[in-house]
Amino acid sequence: MSSPIANLPAAKRFVLANATLPQICVDGVEAPACEGLISADIVVADGKVEAILKPGEAPAGLPSTDLRHGMVWPTFTDMHTHLDKGHIWDRRPNPSGDFMGALEAVQADRVARWTAEDVKARMEFSLRTAYAHGTSLIRTHLDSLAPQHRISFEVFAEVRDAWAGKVDLQAAALFPFDQITDEAFFKDLVEVIVAHKGLLGGVTYLMPELDEKLDILFRTASENGLDIDLHVDETQDKETLTLKTIAEAKIRNGFEGSVTVGHCCSLARQDEDLAKRTIDLVAEAGLSVVSLPMCNMYLQDRHPARTPRQRGVTLFHELTAAGVATAVSSDNTRDPFYAYGDLDPVEVFREAVRIIHLDHPLDTAARVVTRTPADILKRPDHGRIAVGGKADLVLFSARRWSEFLSRPQADRIVMRNGMGIDRSLPDYRELDPLLGV
Repeated sequence: MSSPIANLPAAKRFVLANATLPQICVDGVEAPACEGLISADIVVADGKVEAILKPGEAPAGLPSTDLRHGMVWPTFTDMHTHLDKGHIWDRRPNPSGDFMGALEAVQADRVARWTAEDVKARMEFSLRTAYAHGTSLIRTHLDSLAPQHRISFEVFAEVRDAWAGKVDLQAAALFPFDQITDEAFFKDLVEVIVAHKGLLGGVTYLMPELDEKLDILFRTASENGLDIDLHVDETQDKETLTLKTIAEAKIRNGFEGSVTVGHCCSLARQDEDLAKRTIDLVAEAGLSVVSLPMCNMYLQDRHPARTPRQRGVTLFHELTAAGVATAVSSDNTRDPFYAYGDLDPVEVFREAVRIIHLDHPLDTAARVVTRTPADILKRPDHGRIAVGGKADLVLFSARRWSEFLSRPQADRIVMRNGMGIDRSLPDYRELDPLLGV
């Protein structure tokens, strides 16, 4: 049986010696880097990072654990999830495995089963899982068709308060965008979002009078001081150009809040000139883009007895090169939109490296599940290791990138406020009462 990565000292002040850090996640430290990795000793005191020093420079006499060059990361940010949908696969699967099958299955399950008790139990299960994996910040989208918006946002607010300081939570309302002109519904939805400190969201797609609907969205967000997070162009249809329209609308409305767009898959199907014009507009508008590679590869270009041809990701490298803030995230977990997943950003990162080719070099790749999504969510206290910051860290036995990306890192240690946490994952059997088992 393998020994643990490290035995953390039972002391308020101690040293994590001979650590390997992703330089992109470390603030205020200059050190020689190899593939974006630097070596350091980390001094932890009273739950915070007291110092980040060259190896061997930590004060003598302090309790110390030798990490033997194992990696140390900050805790993770998962900026696009669906905690309200999670873990319904066993009671409402998606036999076709495609997008329309997912929509139909979720709608049926929501109408039949999404009571406050059901949503809360599944959210709690998901958060216990994410916490054990080392996540400290999550944004979830909440299905907000009436009357579900009032049920789920009230549950979310309760859960957010209960988990504060362990997993910090944000929520965006998710609804079919054509309903924005239903004045009674939208007025009530905005009241709920404001009351529970959420974000305006929605599923955007090509529809009549899209410009007018986007103007309503941006005007409402401005009037209520709300940020925006939208589902955009989650399709392989190259004729779908909603992303470009959203960028133009943000510029036209002079909107000063934050706008995040998720998916943006059809961008990868555009011809080079059109894609470049769209990317330039996205950069000019200051949109942030999050790709959901695992879910979109699962759903898209799926046909019976036919091998898929498309990856289901946006033009990630081109957007990044244009100065757009880009990140990756989990998306759905064990529901009709994605039958698998465990809210583990290490899995998300590992798969994104393969699918999007974030490697060769990997120098800055770690940012996509750490500092960049934290910055997009306006929480720069997450996603980095900095002197004076919380000692919220994830320790790995892997020393180099190939080691890190070749195993699931199931033996990681998660530290919160300078102390190791119980990493026991919840047992799926706990969900059996919700499934009728």
